[in-house]
Amino acid sequence: MVRNLLLINVAMYLLTDFLGFRILKEMLMLHSFHTAFQPYQLFTHMFLHGGLAHLFLNMLGLFFLGPLLERVWGANRFLLFYMLCGIGAAFLFASISYFQGELTPMLGASGAVYGLIMAIGMLFPNTEFFLIFPPIPIKAKYLAIGLGAMALYSGLSNNPGDNVAHFAHLGGMLFAFIILKIWQNKRGSFY
Repeated sequence: MVRNLLLINVAMYLLTDFLGFRILKEMLMLHSFHTAFQPYQLFTHMFLHGGLAHLFLNMLGLFFLGPLLERVWGANRFLLFYMLCGIGAAFLFASISYFQGELTPMLGASGAVYGLIMAIGMLFPNTEFFLIFPPIPIKAKYLAIGLGAMALYSGLSNNPGDNVAHFAHLGGMLFAFIILKIWQNKRGSFY
């Protein structure tokens, strides 16, 4: 499933950015409830990216984090989790944007990827990752807490010119937490 998600994201980038189907990209990205919002955008925004670096970083996260969770849960449950985290990210971002009067559209898989980070932090808290910058090892639980705190701080700071959807990152993590708690309580009834 991770491979399929990687291929879909790369194909959508090639279609919308490389081949120039900008109208499709504009239609599928998540717009504010104040402007051109359509319900399907809660889903479709996850497969679009703002540039090659944006695509690369999100797919790198999916590539390294996704296989572990897919092996544990299986393809169907992993896909459901990934999609729900992405939809949760979009919902939180769109809701906060609505109340702030923000009109900037959002795109990218980072909300879903942050959901994967939260899942690994909760399910495999002592798994160590080696950061590139600074080059140090860090346990998954501390990585999840640190990234969540940074997203919250950055979202509340509301710096002009910051084009990162910090509340989408938080939304992915929040929905991951909720989903995992629900699945913990209903272990035998899911699949």
